Amino acid sequence: MIAETFKNSARILSGAVIAEAIKAEVAEEVRRLEKNYGFRPALTVVRVGEDQASAVYVGNKVKTSAELGIISEHRHLPLETSPAELLQIVEELNNRADIDGILVQLPLPKQIDESAILQKIDPEKDVDGFHPVNVGRLSQGQKSLVPCTPAGVIEILKRSNIEIAGKHAVIVGRSNIVGKPLAMLLLQENATVTICHSRTTNLAAMTSQADILIAAIGRAGLVRGEHIKQGATVIDVGINNVSDVELARELFDESELEKRLATIEKRGFTLVGDVNPKEAKAKAANFTPVPGGVGLLTVAMLMKNTVDAAKMRRKLN
Repeated sequence: MIAETFKNSARILSGAVIAEAIKAEVAEEVRRLEKNYGFRPALTVVRVGEDQASAVYVGNKVKTSAELGIISEHRHLPLETSPAELLQIVEELNNRADIDGILVQLPLPKQIDESAILQKIDPEKDVDGFHPVNVGRLSQGQKSLVPCTPAGVIEILKRSNIEIAGKHAVIVGRSNIVGKPLAMLLLQENATVTICHSRTTNLAAMTSQADILIAAIGRAGLVRGEHIKQGATVIDVGINNVSDVELARELFDESELEKRLATIEKRGFTLVGDVNPKEAKAKAANFTPVPGGVGLLTVAMLMKNTVDAAKMRRKLN
């Protein structure tokens, strides 16, 4: 099942189930490409420095690649790597015919201009979907490599049988990574789209009109009951650490609170999205949890992008 139903509360949309379904499809496509065309897609992930969160993310990407049959390569560079050295490595990867996807893990050390690095990646190998060429293609509705998290949001909606066409979708957050590309994807699905952000006045008046409300602003529990239309679908993209016990009591109902408090006591924090889950579950028809929701789709969509890049480079269906 894609969703669990809780008594007197929203249907919880399981990112885990959807991510596993996508990964199974990717693995099957990898097997087909190897059988019919004699190759397996290949992904190189470049990490600079010792950021622990980046190390975990890269580890997950390399592990998932191996599980699905995708060839993966991890290039770990020292913290003091210069911009010129990183640009040279990206250029080397651009020129390698055996590499289909290139991902430079963000954030990068302060001496390196992230924008310059991302623009250097060959658009055909840009599996993060951040290159201006892919952004332009997306905005014009052309086939392109799409940022993974927005693509994952669309997959959650479609695979949960939530109608998008004709619905009013409101996005809270205008980042280049989530908000803007997600708006383009929703427009392609014939939604009416509104983008809100930190300068939006009377946020609740805007968000409470949404049939589909997506929160991607990076503030724990910002979206509350007053922001949510009765019966809306609420997609929570945020990932925030909460260590305040009193805030945790505001955010979680009895079914979750004890577990969350135990997590804070053990780890010092618990993961929370941008939506108050207690109030969202009481008012929304559908809701993605944190953790266990959109975040799990990001790696799955990266794997799909790698396979799509391999096929597009070779002009295969």
